[in-house]
This record gives sequence, C-alpha cells and structure tokens, in this order.
Amino acid sequence: MSDDQAKRTESDEATLGRIETEVALLMRLGEATRRATGSAEHRVLDRAAYVILRHLDATGPQNVSALAARLNLDGSTVTRQVSALQRDGLIARAPDPVDGRGTVISPTPAGLHRMAAVRAARTRLYGDILADWTPTDRDTLATLLTRLNQALDTRTRRP
Repeated sequence: MSDDQAKRTESDEATLGRIETEVALLMRLGEATRRATGSAEHRVLDRAAYVILRHLDATGPQNVSALAARLNLDGSTVTRQVSALQRDGLIARAPDPVDGRGTVISPTPAGLHRMAAVRAARTRLYGDILADWTPTDRDTLATLLTRLNQALDTRTRRP
C-alpha cells in the first residue's frame, strides 16, 4: 500500500469514526430534546405510534405483516403497538379486501390529528434549532439525512 493510500485509509477511518459518534449523539440528543421540550404536543404520541401513523398516512391501509416488513420490525412487536393504538382510538381495523380472513389497519381522524400535532411541533422545534442555518445548509442536511436513512433501510433489508 502506498503512503497516499495509507493516508486515505486513515482519513476514511477517522471520518467513519466521527460519523458513528455523531449518529449516536444524534439519536441520544434527539430523544432527550423531545423529552425536555415543554410542549405537550411532543408527548401525545410515543415514537413507535408516530412512525406507524406517519407510514399509514403516507401509504394507506395495510395489514400488520406488511407494516412490520416495511418498518423492519417483528410482527409481534407491531401487533402490540397496533393494539395499543387501537385501544387509544388512533387506528381502526377493517376486513382485508384482498384476503377476507385478515384485517387492515388505517389511521382514524383522531390518530391523524395527533400525528399532525406532533409533526407540527417537531417541525417548529427543528425550525428553532436550525434558525441560524442557511436555507441551503438546511436543505443539504435534509438531503444527506434522506440518503443516510435510505442506505440504512437498504442495509437492513439485505437477505
């Protein structure tokens, strides 16, 4: 290996180490920020409920198996989360039009209302946090986070 290649490898490892640290901090600080925010809107849904409702809003009614596959979660985990959402009146079950033996779940108006409130509160929060960033920097961050999430999703779906 040439000196230039060795320097690039060291540089790449250092960069990847920084990325690992920053992602770990992002996850910890994101949750801490949500908990510490004074607005009750942030706490009307837990993270799992929010993600399920966002997904159902974007894609329409689904059965639990499809939802679990899309969210890369175990079916029993999603079943428990869906049961809690149904108990709270945030999702409804209906017969599956493709397979009458099963059911599909969809958000209720109350579920969509809570999800929208959380989304608006989070959007305001990030607007405040990123207020001194330029629009270009905010757009770059959004683009890079999208790419990172897509890469993570692709990685977790490999057989």
